[in-house]
Amino acid sequence: MDEANRRKLWEEYNSTKSHEIREQIIIEYSPLIKVVAGRLSMYLGYNVEYDDLVGYGVFGLIDAIDKFDLEKDVKFETYASLRIRGAILDQIRKMDWIPRTIRHRQKKIDAALQNLECKGGKMPSDAEIAAEIGITEDEYLEWQSQMAVTNIVSLNEFMDNGLDSPMKETPYTSIKGPEETVEKDELRQKLAESLEILTDNEKKVILLYYYEDLTLKEISNVLGVSESRISQLHVRSLNKMRSKLGKYMGLITEQI
Repeated sequence: MDEANRRKLWEEYNSTKSHEIREQIIIEYSPLIKVVAGRLSMYLGYNVEYDDLVGYGVFGLIDAIDKFDLEKDVKFETYASLRIRGAILDQIRKMDWIPRTIRHRQKKIDAALQNLECKGGKMPSDAEIAAEIGITEDEYLEWQSQMAVTNIVSLNEFMDNGLDSPMKETPYTSIKGPEETVEKDELRQKLAESLEILTDNEKKVILLYYYEDLTLKEISNVLGVSESRISQLHVRSLNKMRSKLGKYMGLITEQI
């Protein structure tokens, strides 16, 4: 459906509040749920099934449809994406998937990483980190999978804390307009300015992800560590850079 017909559908729904039209809108924008769920699934791994994430996201889409103001200068895709993401993460919080033991493990991993990076001056392998903590490599990989939930929920918490620019979703087209190109250029400039506060390993992840356009999986292959380790470094870097990036943090969430 093209933009003109979507607008007509919204106008008809606003005037009639018809359940039939509401169902049409849900079907029309349902691909948004898969886009958002897919991005979150990359971080959550096998802690939660992709189909469950999609199911949680449906409630967010319905909530967005019920609350959307057509007269506001905001695309529905943008507004709905935030609602869908919020609904999924709210459900994760309700299920209490971040118990105290996981937070304690996160502290142990961070301490081990800091110690090893200071000693060797390079990114430690998963085996080295596991040995530093005193667990097997398999146990460490399990810990990392659990950390992914902590990372994505923590990221969402600071995204919701007073950011000026919302996440943008563009599921219907992959063509970038001139405004988006300018935004990306501005983002890269701000990223460059904030790199000074990162460790060498964190810088590598940010440069490869935002400048070389590599995926987290590709970065993990380049640096020789697990994808979950790269995910952890990525989120930790964004946490550090938050104060310097300000409103540009909203542009970063577009890529998560």
